Amino acid sequence: MERAYRERPGAGAVVLRVRGRPGPPPLRFEVADGGRVLLRQGGRILLLGRVEEGNQGVRLCRYDGYRSPLPPVRSALMREPGAWVHTYARRLEETPDGPLHDARWDLRVRHVFPPYVWHGEDFVRDWPACHLDWSARSWHGVVPLRPLSPPDAGRVKAYRKHARAGTLAPVLLWWVTALDGWLLLDGHDRAVAALEEGLTPPCVVLTRLLDEEDWRRQADEVAQARRRVWAEPGDERRRAERLRAYDDVLHALPWSEGRTRSWPLPGGAPAWDALAARAVFQFPGD
Repeated sequence: MERAYRERPGAGAVVLRVRGRPGPPPLRFEVADGGRVLLRQGGRILLLGRVEEGNQGVRLCRYDGYRSPLPPVRSALMREPGAWVHTYARRLEETPDGPLHDARWDLRVRHVFPPYVWHGEDFVRDWPACHLDWSARSWHGVVPLRPLSPPDAGRVKAYRKHARAGTLAPVLLWWVTALDGWLLLDGHDRAVAALEEGLTPPCVVLTRLLDEEDWRRQADEVAQARRRVWAEPGDERRRAERLRAYDDVLHALPWSEGRTRSWPLPGGAPAWDALAARAVFQFPGD
């Protein structure tokens, strides 16, 4: 496949401007009325979700069969990794199983998370069903796409050595606005290994950014507001503070998060309901 144009907003990050992939990607979300969500990879269904009334949370059921968009990360590569964001960017461009479609995508290294993301209840360990609780605050947790291996599994033990040595390859997370959290796309065993060592897994995070026309439209609105502040009489110090705030917003807009795109579910709500009826658990209210 044709490589995406690369923008570089800073160290440890790359922005891919993907073109020539207008159709639904292999790994994609499909939606129907009533907060019904489905994740599909090619012809295989991986996840069903239903948002609760009042946006109190979402109930998920996942299925076996997920294929990582990245090939296995060998120990030799972890010992001499280079730039992980560029390695993962190239592999995401080449994979037949990934989520990339026409858009701007941000890939960046992330090491710091609130404690509840990885070391609290917001890292989902249950399989296949789970509940993401949005009632107390933003959720911002991590949903694995396959069952987690036990701590004594052979691959986990091998990765624990890398975790202790500081050479563990980062896991790959995909920020999904419909979940208010991340999907774990690659590195399930590496995540378990890091957590068993009491560490936060090193991460590369994939996020869809605002389309250019959207951030430019918002930039025009912010620039107009800035010009009004500039023309206002009053305290010079206070005006300078407000102008700096507008400048910060303008600088950040090209790299602002956009919504995760989804496609209509063929068959709509009846098709989703038929799938849910055969799932290993029933969605409340169905």
